[in-house]
Amino acid sequence: MRLVSYRDGPGGARLGAVLGDSEIVDLRAALADALAAAGEPDRSAETVPSDMTAFLARGEASLVAAARALAFAAAPGREALRRPLAGVELLAPVPRPGKIVGVGRNYGEHAREVGGPRQDAPRIFFKPASSVAPPGCAVRVPAAVRKPDWEAELAVVIGRAARDVPEARALEHVAGYTVLDDVSAREFQFDISPPQTSFAKGMDGFCPMGPWIATPEEVGEPWALQVRCWLNGEPVQDGNTRDMVFPVPALISYLSRFMTLEPGDVIATGTPAGVGAFRDPPRWLRSGDRLRMEVERVGVLEHSIA
Repeated sequence: MRLVSYRDGPGGARLGAVLGDSEIVDLRAALADALAAAGEPDRSAETVPSDMTAFLARGEASLVAAARALAFAAAPGREALRRPLAGVELLAPVPRPGKIVGVGRNYGEHAREVGGPRQDAPRIFFKPASSVAPPGCAVRVPAAVRKPDWEAELAVVIGRAARDVPEARALEHVAGYTVLDDVSAREFQFDISPPQTSFAKGMDGFCPMGPWIATPEEVGEPWALQVRCWLNGEPVQDGNTRDMVFPVPALISYLSRFMTLEPGDVIATGTPAGVGAFRDPPRWLRSGDRLRMEVERVGVLEHSIA
């Protein structure tokens, strides 16, 4: 499934799933109709909460119910349960994650372009929930920031609480994957002492994410996914997750040794080579720029710079 948080007219966020390439299903409404058709009590509000984090926290039961709702809505004659994807407002799939954990220099080629000593452990930083922005947004860079940069990333969304998880079982805790731009104000990373990585990456809107959560059944294993980025139509990044220094299971296992990863938490797994800071000359984002980021089998995230 491809799970989305969205708005459709007035009212709050809804939980949906993408059907085909161009339609969206309101999972709660579809489940209510499916239960009614089967003569079962209406448990749709409880089983499919409108909040993505609450939905993921309910675990397998909610995922099974969502799959049932999607299949019901896909049947002929049930077009009323579907809406054109282009006619709704997509939100970030997890609008307010409990935590966003970032991983720096986690692709071999990117680590080499940055330079510095070999890493014995993942380089960790955090982005606040207030940095999250939806697909299609226009990121407003603070006027005082002179060196805004892009980073196309595969992001992992946690589905089951993880604490002291071995690598061999780490993927059991993954709800799915999304695409994330780890926007960064490089002067706070590289031009001041001490470096302020979380501050550089934690400004309002500096975490565009989406367009959906692609479940593991959609993606398969995350070992060899192409990660690409285009800036104003020009290809600027083209990497593969096989180049990760610390692959997804290693990251989950490592983090879970020190903190509990909870449903709805997001891990930004690092970016491949090709960011603006290490070009010759460096290239910084400017007002009007448009970015397109694609992770193979996951989806495409697009946004602009205000």
